Amino acid sequence: MRRIPETITRSIYEKDSFVLLTHVHPDGDALGSLLGLANILDCMGKKVFCFLEEPVSQLYTFLPDACRIQSDRKALQDFIRQDSDGTIAIALDCGDDNRLGKYKEELLAITPFLVIDHHKSHKDYGEYRWVEPTRSSTGEMVYELAMALGVEISSACAYNLYVAICTDTGSFRYDSTHARTLHIAGELVERGVQPAEIACHLYDNFSLSRLRLLELVLATMQLYASDQIACIHVSQEMLRQSGAELQDVEGFIEYPRSLSTAKVAVFIKEGQNDQLSVSLRAKGECDVSEIAKVFHGGGHRNAAGFRLNGKSVDQIRAEIVALLSRDIERCDRGKIGA
Repeated sequence: MRRIPETITRSIYEKDSFVLLTHVHPDGDALGSLLGLANILDCMGKKVFCFLEEPVSQLYTFLPDACRIQSDRKALQDFIRQDSDGTIAIALDCGDDNRLGKYKEELLAITPFLVIDHHKSHKDYGEYRWVEPTRSSTGEMVYELAMALGVEISSACAYNLYVAICTDTGSFRYDSTHARTLHIAGELVERGVQPAEIACHLYDNFSLSRLRLLELVLATMQLYASDQIACIHVSQEMLRQSGAELQDVEGFIEYPRSLSTAKVAVFIKEGQNDQLSVSLRAKGECDVSEIAKVFHGGGHRNAAGFRLNGKSVDQIRAEIVALLSRDIERCDRGKIGA
């Protein structure tokens, strides 16, 4: 564990007005960390504006204070203008400034700009950064920040941070889960979090359209490299057919990953304007963040992704499978030679 940079804690102590940000299409860690930090700053008497370029996905509207996240650009600009002493921006769980969205340049113009992140492939941006790739989640880091700031964690904050940690560790199944992760989770439970209630929200809350989409997506599964690579995809036509939205696919990649023979799961998502987004999940030796880098993406050793335009699902699948097959073969040769 690294020590929290003094530039981060000092900036938070000194400023009174904060804009909190995260990446586009935010997951549980992104939203839980953002709202958790907002709760912490509230307790310190700070003014806080939580901004996303799009409304919170219905999958996460159960989070305490999710309604405070705004997508109104003018409201953001008004908030910044109201503070004569200057506003500080903090980006959470965002390893690449390009993932700040369509208002990236405007957001980066807020100074100082702080970054709190745990991605291995983090691309340096902002004035001050606290990046710890060994952490299970950004939510875990926000908990440590609260401790360093001497702030008592509220029940709402505990709830948000537990969701952040739980989702980014696959409910504590991934190898990023360490003793400190479980200790922090226990501390959050002691502050009132009910794990069964959160699990119900996260895993037992499918709409009928989402289940229908899952059926269509799982029907696309293809296996490669002696069943060690499992690929699925979703198309715009599947969304129309099921009545679901693209945000409904969150968590679908866990199904091919759960295949006993699979070392890597690949999920290709067809978006608007010919854009593809690709999620990669690994078990064992494969470092999928290195695969994602080939396509100008990034992430963690066992969880990474990227976006691109101009290629079909079949083309990008073939390219990914070729890279992964070589990586798996290299890892297997290393075992034999060990």
